[in-house]
Amino acid sequence: MPLILGIETSCDETSAAVYDTQYLPKPTDHITHERACGILSNVTYSQIEQHKQFGGVVPEVASRSQLEKITPIVKCALKEANVSLDDIDAIAVTKTPGLPGSLLVGVCFAKALAWGANKKIIGVNHLEAHAFSPLLEHDVPFPHLCLTASGGHTSLYLVEEFGKYKLIAETLDDAAGEAFDKIAKMMGLDYPGGPIIERLAFEAEFQDFCNYPRGKRNRKDFSFSGLKTAVLYDLVKKNAYDMTKKNFLSMTTTNLKKRSLAPFWFALQTSLNKRLRLL
Repeated sequence: MPLILGIETSCDETSAAVYDTQYLPKPTDHITHERACGILSNVTYSQIEQHKQFGGVVPEVASRSQLEKITPIVKCALKEANVSLDDIDAIAVTKTPGLPGSLLVGVCFAKALAWGANKKIIGVNHLEAHAFSPLLEHDVPFPHLCLTASGGHTSLYLVEEFGKYKLIAETLDDAAGEAFDKIAKMMGLDYPGGPIIERLAFEAEFQDFCNYPRGKRNRKDFSFSGLKTAVLYDLVKKNAYDMTKKNFLSMTTTNLKKRSLAPFWFALQTSLNKRLRLL
């Protein structure tokens, strides 16, 4: 099964890629890092601008956009890989977890494509894809620990071999990425909040000015809702957030933002590292 067309629509992006499981570069090939790993193409349409006004992903907006974009994105991925649908041996598509409407767009499209072209179809758990994606570029020995920290999921796995893994810990409330976006929205920063928070925290040298909570000791599972609340109450205490109107005060200085976001980043990273050390 050398050529696989992958389709991903679990959240707010529409992506398609062609992967050659047996790729061997020719002397005349222009070798990029991705192509050296067998990834012949990787095309993504981002909806960041569409969701920015809402401060987060709106599921209905996401699925409607994916319905419009999935056909041209898949065509573009095939074209960039210099292959046709006839060359594809199997179609892999994200089946779970994710936004129901978005998953439905990808799965229905992949099923129709596979049926019409008489191709095999493979349903993929996208958290499993997160866990095994490093093996595309690195020779990772088994067994190993895998930490996945994204906008919707924060989990820790013991990966024993291909297709065999155990969930060791997960978030009890917000995911790490979700905490970033909620804090950013609370402070009036643009969406997505992660890159902006990282930049401001970096400018404050990631110093722990506030000693925000790291979650309960000796517990393997993650929790970030308390951290988010601690940042909120700290901003209220500093007269930077109006609890009555539920808004961040515009006169707040950039320096105060940095001195709040740097310890938030520090506390989140410390919490992740602490859980790893408990194992």
